[in-house]
Amino acid sequence: MLPLSGVTVVSLEQAVAAPYATRQLADLGARVIKVERPGGGDFARRYDESVHGQSSYFVWINRSKESLTLDLKTPAARAVLHELLGRADVFVQNLAPGATARLGFGSVDLARRHPRLITCDISGYGGSGPWADRKAYDLLVQCETGLVSVTGSPEEAAKAGISVADIAAGMYAYSGILTSLYQRAATGRAAPVEVSLFEALAEWMGQPAYYTRYGGTQPPRTGARHATIAPYGPFTTGDGGTVLLAVQNEREWTALCEVVLDDPGLATDERFARNSARVAHRDTLEAVVARRFAELDTGEAVKLLDRAGVANARLNSVSDLLDHPVLTGRDRWRQVGTPGGPVDALLPPATLGGVEPRMDPVPEAGEHTAAILSELGRTDAQIKELRAAGAV
Repeated sequence: MLPLSGVTVVSLEQAVAAPYATRQLADLGARVIKVERPGGGDFARRYDESVHGQSSYFVWINRSKESLTLDLKTPAARAVLHELLGRADVFVQNLAPGATARLGFGSVDLARRHPRLITCDISGYGGSGPWADRKAYDLLVQCETGLVSVTGSPEEAAKAGISVADIAAGMYAYSGILTSLYQRAATGRAAPVEVSLFEALAEWMGQPAYYTRYGGTQPPRTGARHATIAPYGPFTTGDGGTVLLAVQNEREWTALCEVVLDDPGLATDERFARNSARVAHRDTLEAVVARRFAELDTGEAVKLLDRAGVANARLNSVSDLLDHPVLTGRDRWRQVGTPGGPVDALLPPATLGGVEPRMDPVPEAGEHTAAILSELGRTDAQIKELRAAGAV
């Protein structure tokens, strides 16, 4: 028995945020029924064709789910969805603003009709307020929250290389649903959950926000260097490699000077004696570190940093990640089926003692439609009629 065995989730989901939340519920054993459009399904299925002809996004966040196709513009399909929700524990949706309410599946209507159902609405800017009706996509939210303004080089702003707004919202939706399930078990009350991409990413911008409000200026863009800690960033070694180091406190700064830079007196130089001074004299400091790293090959630099107890990393590519010794050494890879063939997939990052997460296949669009309709009592003839009418 997995921790969420017996929990049924129905999700009217698309793109990334909601599917990421529900995949994590499925990992822990929840039954997740993904409702898709007939004739193609979730549009994220067609973002790219890189994984055996399938979308890398879709394969990543849709394993272990059942796919049911419904055209909710038809009364017959809406009736099917209400039947499912009458048996479900959680309903998740991230359609366009107002879409579910217009179909009769808004959280207020569902609370009256299905009082034990936990609803989770994921939107761009919240279900109320001045931007409730505004569409939002990941990059747009990165811009609106100011993330792009603090990312990149001094010459050019850049977005994060992954869908951080979607991922943040999916994580908060996941934790919010778990909290509401716990509260329902304890009190009987099914508290609705609401998450917006904007507010999720605004929370992640907490440190730059405080720095800006109370420091008077926002952190500068510094490429791969830390904006407010020094030395903290990449340096090129004599053999052309790149090693990042991170000094977090004065003990590490002293050890860096003594063991790596071979200049103990640098530790007490008034220009570098505390972090704020090192940041103010960053260019001078980094020139000193760069000269020393140019004398070392990558392996030597890493050994010295390890000996000094200074955290460090190599600048890896995505291919390097796939072959990373930590992932193989900790047995983090599993194989998951997809309509195009098996793929390697990482275990969920939260490891529960004695629990092996579910790693079931990624479904084809509508793969489970007939089975789910049969479960609801529809006969083969009735299912055929629904298909002929375009309801499923």
